Amino acid sequence: MRLSDLMLGRPLASSEEGEQRVRVFAGIPMLGLDALSSAAYGPEAALTILLPLGAAGLAYFGPIILVILAILTILYLSYRQTIAAYPSGGGSYTVARENLGTGMGLLAASALLVDYVLNVAVGISAGVEALVSAVPSLHHHLVGLCLGILMLITLINLRGVKESGAVFALPTYGFVVTLFAAIGIGLYQSLVTGGHPVPVAVPPSLPVGAATVSLWLLMRSFASGCTAMTGVEAVSNGVSAFANPSVKYAQRTLTWIVAILALMLLGIAYLCKAYHIGATDPDGANYQSVLSQLVAAVVGRGLFYYITIGFVLAVLALSANTSYADFPRLCRLLARDDFLPHGFALRGRRLVFTVGIIILAILSGALLVVFGGVTDRLIPLFAIGAFLAFTLSQAGMVVHWRREKHHRAKAAMAINGIGAVSTGIALAVVLAAKFVEGAWITVLLIPSFVFIFMAVHRHYAHVTAEVKQVDQILIGDDVPPLVLVPLKEWNSISERAIRFAMKLSPDVIAAHIGVGEEDILRVGREWQRCVEQPLIAAKRKPPRLIAVSSPYRRLLTPLIELVRDLEKENPGRQIAIVIPELVENRWWQHLLHNQRASQLKAALLLHGDPQLIVINVPWYLGEPNGSPGFQPGKPE
Repeated sequence: MRLSDLMLGRPLASSEEGEQRVRVFAGIPMLGLDALSSAAYGPEAALTILLPLGAAGLAYFGPIILVILAILTILYLSYRQTIAAYPSGGGSYTVARENLGTGMGLLAASALLVDYVLNVAVGISAGVEALVSAVPSLHHHLVGLCLGILMLITLINLRGVKESGAVFALPTYGFVVTLFAAIGIGLYQSLVTGGHPVPVAVPPSLPVGAATVSLWLLMRSFASGCTAMTGVEAVSNGVSAFANPSVKYAQRTLTWIVAILALMLLGIAYLCKAYHIGATDPDGANYQSVLSQLVAAVVGRGLFYYITIGFVLAVLALSANTSYADFPRLCRLLARDDFLPHGFALRGRRLVFTVGIIILAILSGALLVVFGGVTDRLIPLFAIGAFLAFTLSQAGMVVHWRREKHHRAKAAMAINGIGAVSTGIALAVVLAAKFVEGAWITVLLIPSFVFIFMAVHRHYAHVTAEVKQVDQILIGDDVPPLVLVPLKEWNSISERAIRFAMKLSPDVIAAHIGVGEEDILRVGREWQRCVEQPLIAAKRKPPRLIAVSSPYRRLLTPLIELVRDLEKENPGRQIAIVIPELVENRWWQHLLHNQRASQLKAALLLHGDPQLIVINVPWYLGEPNGSPGFQPGKPE
């Protein structure tokens, strides 16, 4: 079995695409990990901002969560409508582009792409920090652990959509079951004790308030807590990943994700107040995550605690999978519309958009390295893109419903209108609260992506205009080209190239770049004996040999100069360069041979003359008579 098959699985045929589509059970871990895992860091982010208020901050935590849940409900209703209206997927980009114009669509796409990259970095760093808090000796390997998990998730997603959903099912459902069990036990204890449960493991005492409550502080806490809503749009972007009927399965998946997330946030908010649990200093020596404190307070630090925290850690680290599901699909839509290189629209060996997956891994890895894998440094950049995409999507849906004439259009438009206003206000609050903390980086990145999209589109428009279809084939005098064959020495490789060149034209020139007089004379003697004499005997015109001395052992420069001289001597005539090339059939063999043929081809193409044609004549290494190492019709 090949290493590629072992790591990535066997290649899948295009006809097998239907088998790779998922239903609700696999759709939740594939597209819901981002949203569900935010229950672990969204509430903590809000509580961290409330730390200066001490124990008094818990009184404001519940109302903040309720406001977040209200917006989450609006988003849920809105995205259910988006899924039904745009079953081909694309989410915010498609909705905004079709209803608000190309510029707004690209702005939404840029916001989403930035958010997806940040989601990968934040999710992995949060998971690794949870591990490091449990095993402090690993702190010095923070970035290495983050990059290792990033590589693992990338590899799993390169194996295909269906396999990624199956692999992430266990940690996702394990996280849901264990956390709901802990919340259920905590609610029961609170009920039987009249709202004053006794913690099994006492959480760290909350500090005395060092600040007074202010609107600005509450706004900042809300802005940080809004990270709990990121990922909700993922299902609307990935409708095409579902089996038929895709709309029904996508809507059901969205319903389950939002319901589970809402119940988790409510349970966490209630138990934090009941057990007097707040955030601890992320940079302090005694740091404990909110979920760690909550589970320990409810069930103690026994086996169930470690199982639950293990699932929390796994889900946090693997929450990046949602981005891996949606980032490549969004890139594919942009590539289809000529706003990204067309390579993003090509499916790989496992029917996934390989280029998008690899680019996402590279960008996220760069973020993890630059920010040292620390979640708190990345959180301020987070959620801006998501809320911008939310707002543009809802505004686009309002315009969409205005064009519709059926009786439900007004009600649907009202829902999306409320959603647009709500998320727009939330965006303004998040932007104002996080701008100086680092959100300005996101504000710069989003228009930068739009600029790149437009530049790529201009290039494709220029190419389309330049190679536009002609009505009829152009009829000329069809003079055979002048053919030039670079010749290092006389052997089987150069012999094949010369024979091919003679089939193209009667005017063939062999060019030998010699490193000294002895080398030039040796090749000249071989040429006379092996080429000229046999061809003259057969009454055929032999190719002409031109030998050029290169005392500084340069190859490319003398050949380019020779080509220029031939162009001057033969104005208007096509010149074909036939390059003999040894083709290695093992990866390690590439390390043992120079790649001068490829370098020469690149140099000639960069020469940029439309009258110049470059042709490669391969000799396949390791096969009888140099025959190709594969058979037509069989996979390589």
